[in-house]
Amino acid sequence: MQLPVVPGSSLGIIVNPMSGRDIRRLVARASVFPNAEKTNMALRLISAAGALGVERVHMSTDAMGVAAGVLRAAAKRREREGRWPELEFCELAPTGTAEDTKTLVRRMRELGVRVLVVLGGDGTVRAAAVHSGDLPVLPLSTGTNNAFPEMWEATVAGTAAGLLATERISEAEATYRAKALRVNCADQVENALVDVCISTVAHVGARALWEIGPLRELYCAFAEPHAIGLSAIAGLAAPVGRTEANGVRVRLAGSEDATRRVLAPIAPGVLASVGLHDVAPLLPDSPVTSAVARGTVAVDGEREIEFGPSAPVTVTLTSTGPRVVDVRAALAAAAERHLLVSEFVLDAAPMNSYQEVR
Repeated sequence: MQLPVVPGSSLGIIVNPMSGRDIRRLVARASVFPNAEKTNMALRLISAAGALGVERVHMSTDAMGVAAGVLRAAAKRREREGRWPELEFCELAPTGTAEDTKTLVRRMRELGVRVLVVLGGDGTVRAAAVHSGDLPVLPLSTGTNNAFPEMWEATVAGTAAGLLATERISEAEATYRAKALRVNCADQVENALVDVCISTVAHVGARALWEIGPLRELYCAFAEPHAIGLSAIAGLAAPVGRTEANGVRVRLAGSEDATRRVLAPIAPGVLASVGLHDVAPLLPDSPVTSAVARGTVAVDGEREIEFGPSAPVTVTLTSTGPRVVDVRAALAAAAERHLLVSEFVLDAAPMNSYQEVR
């Protein structure tokens, strides 16, 4: 069973070939997410889109073999393997930075894709959100500490994306607007989708956070108890859902003045005992000024800003995050309306024959 092609329907796929390669591979026990598996995920997404009747898929290019693997697989396909959408590649001279993701998102929007699937970690999705606007984004986890993108089998994710791209289900049924955290420090502005952490470490250095000692303040747009990374600290002490209005803020404490402690998975293979001073709601559109006089600000687990007494840091919870595809909601809507179900009825003659009714 394949659904009929919907003219004009299109899906975008952006794969970050560098995701899952930060320093936590060395200081923790994080697994490696090989580009061969990213290629396989892209192939499963494309196959699902074809079965759902998506007319065209636009895919990112890279210098590390992901797009090349998809191209090789496309050349070897046979008709009996099922329909594939028309496949087009977005050519890009890669810089190896987050600017590649931002440029690709702009290109995808110009091409008119209806849904954008992003394979990467929190940092990749944060970069994509800069220019995604109202375009529905489906983030799939291929990074290290992934709190925002979720782990979905690519065939299932591709089915949800295909239903939305062909408009068999609506954005109102299967997407939500994510929250975001805006950081202001002098003339610098950064946005986070999961958490902002203030530490006493003076320099950005290797960017990734993995030591708890210097951390002082944690601000979370959402905090889930099953997450990994810094947001797990808040998630285990005061969980907040992705679609709830408020966030949560935590003052971290040393062993001498902690009011309680939480054992949290702050990195793969690392369960840390973290002291808490206090926990409070983070209200939307209400800036909070950090009490730390000097240090660095990490957004979604990576240090980005160095600050001192002359440049105080403020953090504001906003409702300006990306529009995110809710895979569960998309497939629940499809199941409720039997969009992926075929029924068979007996034909009058001969009595043992049947015909398919869609």
